[in-house]
Amino acid sequence: MKRITIGAAFALACATAATPLVVTGAQAADHGGAEKATAFVAADAHAGLVKAAQAQSDAFVKALGLSSDDAFVVKDVITDADGSSHVRVDRTYKKVPVVGGDLVIHRDASGRVTGHDGTFTGAITVDLAPSVSKAQGQAKGLAAAKAHKARKGLDGAAVAGNDLVIYIAQDGTQRLAYQVRTTGLQKDRTPSRVRTLVDADSGVALRSFDEVHQGSGTGIYVGSVPLSTTYSGGTYSLRNPSTGNYTTDANNTTSSGATMTDADDRWGTGSNSNRQSAGVDAQFGADKTFDYYKTVMGRNGIWNDGRGARSRVHYDTNYENAFWDGTQMTYGDGAGNAHPLTELDVAGHEMSHGVTQNTAGLVYYGDAGGLNEATSDILGAGVEWYANLSTDVPDYYMGEEIDLNGNGTPLRYMDKPSKDGRSYDCWTPDMNGWDDQGAGNPHFTSGPLNHWYYLASEGSGSKTINGRTYSSPTCNSSTVTGAGHDKIEKIWYRTLSTKLTSSSRYTAAREGAIQSAIELYGASSQACASVEKAFSAISVPAGAAKCSSTSPTPTPTPTPTPTPTPTPGSNAVVNGGFESGQTGWTGTSGPITANAGRAAHSGSWKLWLGGNGTTATEYEQQSVTVPSNGKLTFWVAVDTAETSTATAYDKATVTVNGTTVASYSNLTKTSGYVQKAVDLSGYAGQTVTLKLTATEDSSAQTSFVFDDIAVQ
Repeated sequence: MKRITIGAAFALACATAATPLVVTGAQAADHGGAEKATAFVAADAHAGLVKAAQAQSDAFVKALGLSSDDAFVVKDVITDADGSSHVRVDRTYKKVPVVGGDLVIHRDASGRVTGHDGTFTGAITVDLAPSVSKAQGQAKGLAAAKAHKARKGLDGAAVAGNDLVIYIAQDGTQRLAYQVRTTGLQKDRTPSRVRTLVDADSGVALRSFDEVHQGSGTGIYVGSVPLSTTYSGGTYSLRNPSTGNYTTDANNTTSSGATMTDADDRWGTGSNSNRQSAGVDAQFGADKTFDYYKTVMGRNGIWNDGRGARSRVHYDTNYENAFWDGTQMTYGDGAGNAHPLTELDVAGHEMSHGVTQNTAGLVYYGDAGGLNEATSDILGAGVEWYANLSTDVPDYYMGEEIDLNGNGTPLRYMDKPSKDGRSYDCWTPDMNGWDDQGAGNPHFTSGPLNHWYYLASEGSGSKTINGRTYSSPTCNSSTVTGAGHDKIEKIWYRTLSTKLTSSSRYTAAREGAIQSAIELYGASSQACASVEKAFSAISVPAGAAKCSSTSPTPTPTPTPTPTPTPTPGSNAVVNGGFESGQTGWTGTSGPITANAGRAAHSGSWKLWLGGNGTTATEYEQQSVTVPSNGKLTFWVAVDTAETSTATAYDKATVTVNGTTVASYSNLTKTSGYVQKAVDLSGYAGQTVTLKLTATEDSSAQTSFVFDDIAVQ
């Protein structure tokens, strides 16, 4: 049994129970407004919140002044650390779904409805008697799917569903429609799931778009990284016991494939000749994305219920793509099966489509389609910043490593999206088409929001960040000062999860983002000012939401400013002895402790990873600037209840920028503390991520206790 942190009832729950109610709020507020950060909620508690909200759905209908024929179906509940909540609902009218009628209902800590966000809350007036038969509507929908510009040559097209719905257009017009879902294979063998809305009175196809979102990559990128795997029956499988993420080998077919396994838990070689190498990239990408959402955003996985996702590698033959299909990630091996498309950007981007699907549900056309695609770019970039790999340095380009254009240029530029020759820099009201192709392609209409993200993060003008040169103009000739990408990502995630709905436009994105910035950082914060000015800079007009006129004097964005190299002899690690508790460190709640269950090397506090005796993964990390001739030193003590002398059931690693520099297991127990020294001179002058991680299996504890960590 693991330690009990002094004076913390929640720490006891975390140590002894698999699913504590609330672990922590996502790190969000510099001004003392952390109470508005999203609270992390365990899976069973989240299900209870949804059930309780559904029981109150009739009261929500009345609070919004709707009729007795209206009803709400609760999809999700997001809870803030102060107890307020945001209930996402779908609307029905006389049991007919209202497409575009979904809402987010806001409640205070007492449960009182305080407001709502949504595109349409008016009365339903459309006649529910169709003039076109269901069979005719289905035929029209199938024909529209086959004619879909990018889907010509669609193989095996078949209707998977056909439902009568009330469709609310962007201008508020109501139409009775058939929602026809068609499945098949695109001409490049990507699965297709086209949704077409057919007017039930005229038979005209109103909207058509594919729900399978694609991305691209060209290689094996992450290098040597730690992985959490599962051991059973003498074999390791590429399945993370904490997140549930797992990776299968489709064996160059279109099947689900079998979970990848290994005899010694040493996966891949970094070469495409080893089939495991692509699996390492895919699994690392899935786990890093899960960790980003959990640690930074307070979200418990894609579905917010703790479930992991499957990643399929080696899909089909000569398949040059990757995609998220609503349940899993799939990666092809590229041309000639020589370049698996498993780059980290791809995983972060595509799995973020899953988060959008399970929050705002932004449809894939018009403004909403652009917001959908840009969300994956923004939060996918966030995953890259979070991972901070030396093999894939964070930047404001998308697909920069894959060279799909064949000339070394990225797929998309966030500082000036129009540099790709197709994307928009500035928003216009008519920036969309009837489907997800041509001028309305979400990859192009995503441009303004990507531009907003860069401007709000880094500001306008020319600058060099992480060795890359950017030059970002504004659409109104203004000057924008950035607030840092980390704040802007948190603001955008809050906007996505608590403000936007399926058919939101750029104007709603502006309103929601400013309100989210106020809630997280305050109306007079630099973050709020940056958000507001960046939306004006991409030509989205002002609405009701405004920051305070007493915004502070802008200060330069810290990201591009080089960090001074520490003076030799001083410790570059903040709070390396842990005597100041969590100060300087981010990660799992609980392992930094003064509990007497394990002695510190010096003082009273230490980092106690493991010691649970049940399936668990814990870590702590911080950014450290390495001095010239830098050396990492630390003290570690390992004890275990495992009896095996041959199998490493429980493991710990120390990594620098994702590269393992020390590893321990139940096979390396010590007699008290031992010191370890690692040469970091190769990182001199660089700011790196120092991370300590431990993973345990389902029984018999192993404790990895670290103390007095220094980089000098």
